[in-house]
Amino acid sequence: MDEPTTLPPTATEDATLVLLTVEEAARRLRIGRTTCYALIRTGELESVPVGRLRRVPADAPAAYVTRLRTAQRAA
Repeated sequence: MDEPTTLPPTATEDATLVLLTVEEAARRLRIGRTTCYALIRTGELESVPVGRLRRVPADAPAAYVTRLRTAQRAA
């Protein structure tokens, strides 16, 4: 009998990742890639350079949402 195979978690579900690509961060935030780059450019979403690449710390999307929620409550 064949045993069911399990698929590896996708990048958006992999809790072991420390850095995300911009596309993965955009997917987590449910926004477009261009919008994600705009947030990085303005400093609203934290990112770090890795060589010639741009990566987003895995906790940065959640921190961004927390800041948005705090600002909304204060308004």
